[in-house]
Amino acid sequence: MMKGQKGYVQVASPAPDSQVRKALVAFKRLMGRWYELHRQRRTLAGMSDSALKDMGLSRVDVLKEYERPFWDDPMKR
Repeated sequence: MMKGQKGYVQVASPAPDSQVRKALVAFKRLMGRWYELHRQRRTLAGMSDSALKDMGLSRVDVLKEYERPFWDDPMKR
């Protein structure tokens, strides 16, 4: 290099593998969340009326929640 000449920095773009990996991790997280919602709704539907009453829920409330699609996340996670 000559005096006063500045070098350059090569900026590397993310490797395609890392982008695919990030997408797969996000997909796995989403599938896990959907399974957890399904499991919680199934458990809630299986509870007795007295247990639901203790939580302040009616059977109608539980059935509405149970009938929601698994991807309908009330927390939007």
